[in-house]
Amino acid sequence: MKDRVEKVHHIKETRKDWLQALAHEHGTPIFVIDHEKIRKNYQEFKKYLPTVQVYFAVKANSNSEIVKTLFNEGASFDVASMPEFMIVYEFIRDMPEKERQDWIWDNIIYANTIKPIETLEELDHYKPLVTFDNREEIKKIQEHAPHAGVVLRIRVPNTGSMVELSSKFGADPGEAVDLIAEAFDRGLVVEGLSFHVGSQCTNFENYVKALQLSADIINETETRTGKKIRILDIGGGFPVKYHPEVKSFGILAKKLNTEINRLFPPDMQILAEPGRFLVANACTLVAKVVGKAFRDNKPCYYINDGVYHTYSGQVFDHVTYPVLAFREGETQISAVFGPTCDAFDTITLSAELPELEIGDLVYSENIGAYSHASSTYFNGFPPAKVVHINR
Repeated sequence: MKDRVEKVHHIKETRKDWLQALAHEHGTPIFVIDHEKIRKNYQEFKKYLPTVQVYFAVKANSNSEIVKTLFNEGASFDVASMPEFMIVYEFIRDMPEKERQDWIWDNIIYANTIKPIETLEELDHYKPLVTFDNREEIKKIQEHAPHAGVVLRIRVPNTGSMVELSSKFGADPGEAVDLIAEAFDRGLVVEGLSFHVGSQCTNFENYVKALQLSADIINETETRTGKKIRILDIGGGFPVKYHPEVKSFGILAKKLNTEINRLFPPDMQILAEPGRFLVANACTLVAKVVGKAFRDNKPCYYINDGVYHTYSGQVFDHVTYPVLAFREGETQISAVFGPTCDAFDTITLSAELPELEIGDLVYSENIGAYSHASSTYFNGFPPAKVVHINR
């Protein structure tokens, strides 16, 4: 046991050394993306859910090098805008046209249920799967993207998820069969059903209820219309262990496998849209202390990244990223602020930090999802520089 603890400590110290070396080489702030970790996360997902096709939710982190790594691993992609679609398209642009069209049909789902007419007209040329959740969208798709395959997104319980999605997206299950039947009647090809239990879902019963609802809708649809539904998109929400209380992915996967095998025929194609799960723990931010003060009886440190930049996830994603120090020493409760001239740019009022000096480096781990992707240039401060390792 002692040897294991010493080994873990050595790994941590080595990692801190190379993070500091990267910061000295590239300047700060830097957003470090570890591609080997992304590959391991993808392989872990496939290990526990081997029959599920992985569609990376590009919005979690749209860096093109991350998309490239996952493309090379064999992933498919969930996109929600034309710019995201084109990030993926760059990796298949040189394929022969027929092969390219087949790849898009098999590997891209445009999972934003509301699409501008201009977007639908552009998508019709590429013919991906697209989602819908209301009658107005059926009419738009029929008129402007009739060649796309369609997937109905239903509203399911989001209880206990960090980011709730059902208030904005998803048809009421009670009207699902009517919507599918109407889409068929209008000449569209309804390929499947989808749901999303909410981001960072720690209440695994959400998945159980959603799978049962989906099975009931599919069975009723097939009875009423005589049409087969053979795609089920179980969305995202797969939790990351931001803290020890989060139950492991293996426990969720076991539950999902059991319910999928119980409820659906063997030829049902199961899709999933992991985003956070694949990238959250693969990225680290390193920033520098640029100012220091003492307010409200505590040390206050000002660093060159903040909530308008990589720490934006604290606002939009409801995640807290502990600010950690490279410097050793007795810690005290401290405040950490971002660089902008806005009091809202407050990262934390309760960091456990040793006494720091101007020029010292700090870092935050597990910051790869919904963070750098939401960075702005507010107040003239640019996003952190991206540094790739283990590509």
